[in-house]
Amino acid sequence: MTFETLDWARLDRLRGLFLGERFEAGPYWRDPDDLAAYDGTFGERIGWKWDAVLRELTQRGWKPSGANALWDWGCGSGVASRRVLAQWPGRFSQLHLSDHSALAVEFSEHRARELAPSLVIHRTDAMTPPHDSYLLCVSHVWNELPAAARENLMAAARHATAVLWVEPGTHASSRAVQQIRANLVGAGLQVVAPCTHQETCGLLKSGNERHWCHHFAEPPPAVFADSEWVRFARRAGVDLRSLPYAFLALDRQPPPAPAANQDPLRRVLGRPEVFKGFARAQFCGATGVDELEVPQRVAGPNYKDWSKQRGGPLYRVATDSSRPQRVARIEAHPTLDEITAAGPLDDRAEG
Repeated sequence: MTFETLDWARLDRLRGLFLGERFEAGPYWRDPDDLAAYDGTFGERIGWKWDAVLRELTQRGWKPSGANALWDWGCGSGVASRRVLAQWPGRFSQLHLSDHSALAVEFSEHRARELAPSLVIHRTDAMTPPHDSYLLCVSHVWNELPAAARENLMAAARHATAVLWVEPGTHASSRAVQQIRANLVGAGLQVVAPCTHQETCGLLKSGNERHWCHHFAEPPPAVFADSEWVRFARRAGVDLRSLPYAFLALDRQPPPAPAANQDPLRRVLGRPEVFKGFARAQFCGATGVDELEVPQRVAGPNYKDWSKQRGGPLYRVATDSSRPQRVARIEAHPTLDEITAAGPLDDRAEG
Protein backbone atom coordinates (compact mmCIF):
# COMPACT_ATOMS: atom_id res chain seq x y z
CA MET A 1 0.00 0.00 0.00
CA THR A 2 1.16 3.53 -0.81
CA PHE A 3 -0.64 6.80 -0.25
CA GLU A 4 -0.82 7.25 -4.02
CA THR A 5 -2.76 4.00 -4.43
CA LEU A 6 -4.83 4.33 -1.24
CA ASP A 7 -8.45 3.32 -1.74
CA TRP A 8 -10.41 5.83 0.32
CA ALA A 9 -13.70 4.02 -0.13
CA ARG A 10 -12.22 1.06 1.76
CA LEU A 11 -10.88 3.24 4.56
CA ASP A 12 -14.12 5.20 4.88
CA ARG A 13 -16.08 1.97 5.26
CA LEU A 14 -13.69 0.56 7.85
CA ARG A 15 -13.50 3.80 9.80
CA GLY A 16 -17.28 3.94 9.92
CA LEU A 17 -17.27 0.48 11.48
CA PHE A 18 -14.55 1.32 13.98
CA LEU A 19 -16.27 4.51 15.13
CA GLY A 20 -19.71 2.95 15.36
CA GLU A 21 -21.15 1.74 18.63
CA ARG A 22 -21.78 -1.74 17.26
CA PHE A 23 -19.68 -3.77 14.84
CA GLU A 24 -21.23 -5.75 12.05
CA ALA A 25 -21.52 -9.47 12.71
CA GLY A 26 -18.63 -11.55 11.42
CA PRO A 27 -15.33 -10.45 9.89
CA TYR A 28 -15.30 -6.98 8.37
CA TRP A 29 -12.24 -7.57 6.16
CA ARG A 30 -13.51 -8.31 2.65
CA ASP A 31 -10.17 -8.99 0.93
CA PRO A 32 -6.40 -8.52 1.44
CA ASP A 33 -6.61 -4.97 0.06
CA ASP A 34 -8.81 -3.98 3.00
CA LEU A 35 -6.11 -5.18 5.37
CA ALA A 36 -3.30 -3.50 3.44
CA ALA A 37 -5.13 -0.14 3.38
CA TYR A 38 -5.79 -0.34 7.10
CA ASP A 39 -2.33 -1.63 8.03
CA GLY A 40 -0.51 1.26 6.34
CA THR A 41 -2.70 3.99 7.85
CA PHE A 42 -4.86 3.45 10.92
CA GLY A 43 -2.88 0.33 11.78
CA GLU A 44 0.37 2.28 11.68
CA ARG A 45 -1.09 4.79 14.13
CA ILE A 46 -1.86 1.91 16.47
CA GLY A 47 1.73 0.79 15.95
CA TRP A 48 2.90 4.16 17.32
CA LYS A 49 0.91 3.44 20.49
CA TRP A 50 2.66 0.08 20.80
CA ASP A 51 6.00 1.83 20.29
CA ALA A 52 5.22 4.06 23.27
CA VAL A 53 4.21 1.10 25.45
CA LEU A 54 7.25 -0.99 24.53
CA ARG A 55 9.60 1.92 25.06
CA GLU A 56 8.19 2.50 28.54
CA LEU A 57 8.47 -1.17 29.44
CA THR A 58 12.12 -1.16 28.41
CA GLN A 59 12.66 2.08 30.33
CA ARG A 60 11.22 0.41 33.41
CA GLY A 61 13.56 -2.55 33.05
CA TRP A 62 11.06 -5.18 31.88
CA LYS A 63 11.46 -7.76 29.15
CA PRO A 64 9.53 -10.96 28.33
CA SER A 65 11.93 -13.40 29.96
CA GLY A 66 9.55 -16.29 30.72
CA ALA A 67 7.66 -16.86 27.48
CA ASN A 68 8.78 -18.96 24.50
CA ALA A 69 5.81 -18.12 22.27
CA LEU A 70 4.00 -14.94 21.30
CA TRP A 71 0.21 -15.17 20.87
CA ASP A 72 -1.47 -12.33 18.97
CA TRP A 73 -5.12 -12.78 19.95
CA GLY A 74 -7.51 -11.04 17.52
CA CYS A 75 -4.51 -10.20 15.38
CA GLY A 76 -6.17 -8.13 12.66
CA SER A 77 -3.37 -7.01 10.37
CA GLY A 78 -0.77 -8.14 12.92
CA VAL A 79 0.64 -4.73 13.77
CA ALA A 80 0.87 -5.52 17.51
CA SER A 81 2.83 -8.77 17.21
CA ARG A 82 5.17 -7.25 14.61
CA ARG A 83 5.99 -4.41 17.00
CA VAL A 84 6.73 -6.90 19.80
CA LEU A 85 8.87 -9.07 17.51
CA ALA A 86 10.82 -6.03 16.35
CA GLN A 87 11.36 -4.85 19.93
CA TRP A 88 12.86 -8.20 21.01
CA PRO A 89 14.29 -9.82 17.85
CA GLY A 90 14.98 -13.53 18.22
CA ARG A 91 13.30 -13.68 21.63
CA PHE A 92 10.36 -15.88 20.57
CA SER A 93 10.61 -19.21 18.79
CA GLN A 94 6.92 -19.31 17.84
CA LEU A 95 4.15 -16.92 16.87
CA HIS A 96 0.51 -17.91 17.29
CA LEU A 97 -2.11 -15.93 15.37
CA SER A 98 -5.85 -16.05 15.96
CA ASP A 99 -8.68 -13.96 14.54
CA HIS A 100 -12.27 -14.49 13.49
CA SER A 101 -11.11 -13.60 9.97
CA ALA A 102 -9.02 -16.14 8.06
CA LEU A 103 -7.97 -13.30 5.74
CA ALA A 104 -6.54 -11.39 8.69
CA VAL A 105 -4.55 -14.39 9.94
CA GLU A 106 -3.13 -15.01 6.46
CA PHE A 107 -2.17 -11.34 6.07
CA SER A 108 -0.58 -11.24 9.53
CA GLU A 109 1.40 -14.41 8.85
CA HIS A 110 2.74 -13.02 5.59
CA ARG A 111 3.85 -9.74 7.20
CA ALA A 112 5.43 -11.56 10.17
CA ARG A 113 7.46 -13.80 7.84
CA GLU A 114 8.82 -10.68 6.14
CA LEU A 115 10.11 -9.55 9.53
CA ALA A 116 11.27 -12.92 10.90
CA PRO A 117 11.62 -15.54 8.13
CA SER A 118 12.72 -18.35 10.47
CA LEU A 119 9.90 -17.89 12.97
CA VAL A 120 7.55 -20.86 13.42
CA ILE A 121 4.02 -19.53 12.90
CA HIS A 122 0.81 -21.28 13.94
CA ARG A 123 -2.76 -20.41 13.11
CA THR A 124 -4.36 -20.92 16.51
CA ASP A 125 -7.97 -21.26 17.58
CA ALA A 126 -8.94 -18.43 19.93
CA MET A 127 -10.14 -20.93 22.53
CA THR A 128 -7.02 -23.15 22.48
CA PRO A 129 -3.97 -21.69 24.23
CA PRO A 130 -0.50 -22.70 22.99
CA HIS A 131 1.13 -25.60 24.84
CA ASP A 132 4.27 -23.55 25.49
CA SER A 133 4.53 -20.62 27.86
CA TYR A 134 3.35 -17.55 25.99
CA LEU A 135 3.20 -13.79 26.01
CA LEU A 136 -0.33 -12.77 25.06
CA CYS A 137 -0.63 -9.55 23.09
CA VAL A 138 -4.04 -7.94 22.60
CA SER A 139 -4.71 -4.77 20.64
CA HIS A 140 -7.90 -2.75 20.20
CA VAL A 141 -10.41 -5.61 20.36
CA TRP A 142 -12.42 -5.41 23.59
CA ASN A 143 -15.26 -3.18 22.34
CA GLU A 144 -15.74 -5.45 19.31
CA LEU A 145 -16.25 -8.67 21.25
CA PRO A 146 -19.49 -10.36 22.31
CA ALA A 147 -19.67 -11.82 25.81
CA ALA A 148 -18.53 -15.33 24.82
CA ALA A 149 -15.47 -14.04 22.97
CA ARG A 150 -14.56 -11.81 25.91
CA GLU A 151 -14.57 -14.82 28.20
CA ASN A 152 -12.35 -16.74 25.75
CA LEU A 153 -9.91 -13.83 25.76
CA MET A 154 -9.90 -13.58 29.54
CA ALA A 155 -9.24 -17.31 29.80
CA ALA A 156 -6.26 -16.90 27.45
CA ALA A 157 -4.97 -14.04 29.60
CA ARG A 158 -5.40 -15.93 32.87
CA HIS A 159 -3.21 -18.76 31.56
CA ALA A 160 -0.53 -16.51 30.02
CA THR A 161 3.01 -16.13 31.28
CA ALA A 162 2.77 -12.41 30.52
CA VAL A 163 0.21 -10.07 28.97
CA LEU A 164 0.58 -6.90 26.90
CA TRP A 165 -2.77 -5.27 26.21
CA VAL A 166 -3.44 -1.95 24.42
CA GLU A 167 -6.86 -0.35 23.90
CA PRO A 168 -8.11 3.08 22.75
CA GLY A 169 -7.71 5.86 25.28
CA THR A 170 -11.43 6.53 25.64
CA HIS A 171 -13.18 6.65 29.00
CA ALA A 172 -15.11 3.43 28.29
CA SER A 173 -12.10 1.46 27.03
CA SER A 174 -9.87 2.59 29.86
CA ARG A 175 -12.42 1.70 32.52
CA ALA A 176 -12.71 -1.73 30.90
CA VAL A 177 -8.93 -2.16 31.12
CA GLN A 178 -9.07 -1.28 34.83
CA GLN A 179 -11.62 -4.05 35.40
CA ILE A 180 -9.51 -6.47 33.35
CA ARG A 181 -6.53 -5.58 35.56
CA ALA A 182 -8.48 -6.47 38.70
CA ASN A 183 -9.55 -9.80 37.20
CA LEU A 184 -6.07 -10.83 36.09
CA VAL A 185 -4.34 -9.77 39.30
CA GLY A 186 -6.76 -12.12 41.02
CA ALA A 187 -5.49 -14.87 38.71
CA GLY A 188 -1.91 -14.53 39.95
CA LEU A 189 -0.46 -12.07 37.45
CA GLN A 190 1.47 -9.05 38.72
CA VAL A 191 1.20 -5.55 37.31
CA VAL A 192 4.25 -4.22 35.47
CA ALA A 193 2.67 -1.09 33.97
CA PRO A 194 1.09 1.42 33.73
CA CYS A 195 0.74 1.20 37.51
CA THR A 196 3.66 1.82 39.83
CA HIS A 197 2.20 -0.52 42.47
CA GLN A 198 0.25 -3.75 43.04
CA GLU A 199 -2.59 -2.19 45.04
CA THR A 200 -6.22 -1.98 43.93
CA CYS A 201 -6.63 0.52 41.08
CA GLY A 202 -7.37 3.88 42.69
CA LEU A 203 -9.72 4.83 39.88
CA LEU A 204 -12.07 2.00 40.85
CA LYS A 205 -12.73 3.66 44.19
CA SER A 206 -15.98 5.54 44.71
CA GLY A 207 -15.82 9.13 43.53
CA ASN A 208 -13.38 8.51 40.67
CA GLU A 209 -15.91 7.24 38.13
CA ARG A 210 -15.46 10.19 35.78
CA HIS A 211 -11.68 9.75 35.56
CA TRP A 212 -9.77 7.25 33.46
CA CYS A 213 -6.22 5.97 33.03
CA HIS A 214 -5.09 7.11 29.59
CA HIS A 215 -1.86 8.29 28.04
CA PHE A 216 -0.65 9.87 24.81
CA ALA A 217 1.84 8.43 22.32
CA GLU A 218 4.00 10.63 20.13
CA PRO A 219 4.27 9.77 16.42
CA PRO A 220 7.72 9.68 14.85
CA PRO A 221 8.81 13.33 14.37
CA ALA A 222 9.25 12.84 10.63
CA VAL A 223 5.51 12.26 10.24
CA PHE A 224 4.75 15.96 10.76
CA ALA A 225 7.04 16.90 7.85
CA ASP A 226 5.64 14.16 5.59
CA SER A 227 3.19 15.74 3.15
CA GLU A 228 1.49 12.40 2.51
CA TRP A 229 0.73 11.85 6.20
CA VAL A 230 -0.47 15.45 6.54
CA ARG A 231 -2.85 14.99 3.61
CA PHE A 232 -4.00 11.66 5.02
CA ALA A 233 -4.79 13.26 8.39
CA ARG A 234 -6.82 16.01 6.77
CA ARG A 235 -8.77 13.60 4.59
CA ALA A 236 -9.35 11.12 7.41
CA GLY A 237 -10.19 13.79 9.96
CA VAL A 238 -7.57 12.67 12.51
CA ASP A 239 -5.13 14.67 14.60
CA LEU A 240 -1.62 13.39 14.05
CA ARG A 241 -0.61 14.77 17.46
CA SER A 242 -3.32 12.99 19.43
CA LEU A 243 -2.80 9.28 20.05
CA PRO A 244 -4.59 8.45 23.31
CA TYR A 245 -4.32 4.89 24.56
CA ALA A 246 -4.90 2.72 27.60
CA PHE A 247 -2.69 -0.28 28.29
CA LEU A 248 -1.83 -3.05 30.68
CA ALA A 249 1.33 -5.10 31.14
CA LEU A 250 1.37 -8.08 33.50
CA ASP A 251 3.81 -10.87 34.29
CA ARG A 252 3.98 -13.97 36.48
CA GLN A 253 7.30 -12.66 37.77
CA PRO A 254 7.50 -9.59 40.03
CA PRO A 255 8.34 -6.36 38.20
CA PRO A 256 11.81 -4.86 38.64
CA ALA A 257 12.25 -3.54 42.18
CA PRO A 258 12.36 0.25 42.67
CA ALA A 259 15.53 1.90 43.87
CA ALA A 260 15.65 2.37 47.64
CA ASN A 261 15.44 5.68 49.52
CA GLN A 262 13.61 7.59 46.82
CA ASP A 263 10.32 9.45 46.67
CA PRO A 264 7.41 7.23 45.58
CA LEU A 265 7.06 6.72 41.87
CA ARG A 266 3.75 8.05 40.53
CA ARG A 267 2.14 8.22 37.14
CA VAL A 268 0.49 11.20 35.51
CA LEU A 269 -2.90 10.32 34.03
CA GLY A 270 -3.64 12.02 30.74
CA ARG A 271 -1.81 15.35 30.43
CA PRO A 272 -1.14 18.00 33.08
CA GLU A 273 -3.12 21.23 32.87
CA VAL A 274 -0.76 24.19 32.65
CA PHE A 275 -1.66 27.61 34.07
CA LYS A 276 0.30 30.75 34.74
CA GLY A 277 2.77 29.91 37.45
CA PHE A 278 1.64 26.36 38.18
CA ALA A 279 0.42 23.11 36.68
CA ARG A 280 -2.19 20.65 37.89
CA ALA A 281 -2.23 16.93 37.22
CA GLN A 282 -3.68 13.68 38.42
CA PHE A 283 -0.94 11.57 39.99
CA CYS A 284 -1.60 7.86 40.50
CA GLY A 285 0.39 5.82 43.01
CA ALA A 286 0.12 3.16 45.69
CA THR A 287 -1.90 5.46 47.94
CA GLY A 288 -4.47 6.21 45.24
CA VAL A 289 -5.18 8.98 42.74
CA ASP A 290 -4.59 12.59 43.81
CA GLU A 291 -5.04 15.85 41.93
CA LEU A 292 -1.95 17.86 42.82
CA GLU A 293 -0.71 21.36 42.06
CA VAL A 294 2.90 21.77 40.95
CA PRO A 295 4.29 25.33 41.22
CA GLN A 296 6.35 26.36 38.22
CA ARG A 297 9.46 26.88 40.37
CA VAL A 298 9.10 23.30 41.66
CA ALA A 299 8.29 21.80 38.26
CA GLY A 300 11.45 23.21 36.69
CA PRO A 301 12.00 21.92 33.13
CA ASN A 302 8.92 19.72 33.45
CA TYR A 303 6.77 22.84 33.30
CA LYS A 304 8.07 23.70 29.83
CA ASP A 305 7.52 20.13 28.63
CA TRP A 306 3.96 20.12 29.96
CA SER A 307 3.27 23.48 28.27
CA LYS A 308 4.15 21.81 24.97
CA GLN A 309 2.04 18.73 25.84
CA ARG A 310 5.18 16.66 26.21
CA GLY A 311 7.02 14.94 29.02
CA GLY A 312 7.12 11.43 30.37
CA PRO A 313 4.37 9.79 32.42
CA LEU A 314 6.46 8.75 35.44
CA TYR A 315 7.65 11.01 38.26
CA ARG A 316 9.02 10.74 41.78
CA VAL A 317 6.87 13.06 43.86
CA ALA A 318 6.93 14.44 47.41
CA THR A 319 4.08 16.61 48.63
CA ASP A 320 4.18 19.57 51.01
CA SER A 321 3.49 18.29 54.55
CA SER A 322 1.50 21.44 55.38
CA ARG A 323 -0.37 21.42 52.05
CA PRO A 324 -0.83 17.81 50.93
CA GLN A 325 -2.37 18.82 47.61
CA ARG A 326 0.75 20.74 46.55
CA VAL A 327 3.95 19.15 45.26
CA ALA A 328 7.11 20.15 47.12
CA ARG A 329 9.58 18.11 45.06
CA ILE A 330 9.29 16.35 41.71
CA GLU A 331 11.76 14.47 39.55
CA ALA A 332 11.00 12.95 36.17
CA HIS A 333 11.76 9.26 35.85
CA PRO A 334 14.85 8.95 33.61
CA THR A 335 14.25 8.63 29.91
CA LEU A 336 15.50 5.53 28.14
CA ASP A 337 18.33 7.58 26.61
CA GLU A 338 19.44 8.74 30.06
CA ILE A 339 19.30 5.22 31.48
CA THR A 340 21.24 3.77 28.55
CA ALA A 341 23.90 6.48 28.81
CA ALA A 342 24.35 5.62 32.50
CA GLY A 343 25.05 1.96 31.86
CA PRO A 344 23.45 -1.35 30.84
CA LEU A 345 19.73 -1.34 31.55
CA ASP A 346 19.71 -4.77 33.21
CA ASP A 347 22.26 -3.61 35.79
CA ARG A 348 20.13 -0.74 37.06
CA ALA A 349 17.57 -0.94 39.84
CA GLU A 350 15.05 1.57 38.53
CA GLY A 351 11.42 0.63 39.18
